[in-house]
Amino acid sequence: MKKLILISMLALSSLAAHAETIAPVMKQSIPEAPGKNVLIATVSYKPGQASEAHMHPGSIFAYVLQGHITSQLEGSPPKTYGPGESWYEAPGAHHVVSKNASATQPAKLLVFAIAGEGQELKLPIPQH
Repeated sequence: MKKLILISMLALSSLAAHAETIAPVMKQSIPEAPGKNVLIATVSYKPGQASEAHMHPGSIFAYVLQGHITSQLEGSPPKTYGPGESWYEAPGAHHVVSKNASATQPAKLLVFAIAGEGQELKLPIPQH
């Protein structure tokens, strides 16, 4: 079991596409939702960095620990969040903007994700 958790957490850390650094904190199966896991990680952005547009198959809860993050879900205006502020992303929502709002200061999020066993946490948005 410990080996499986380590492998899953390493897979989570490999999601650090071009900009953000993802550091896994914890993974835990949840008995009240068989086949589902809660994953907790920090996501760090260097000044001016941004993620590529993406989506998550499960629910995402994000909480700003440091700096300011600009986030935009498709169909909504962009919003900048500061320390202590949070947002929710529904499963399948297109996260079109996720970036450090500052060109000079780092930013960091705490992310709480719900995912199915073996399910990717971050996926590219399908192109039609």
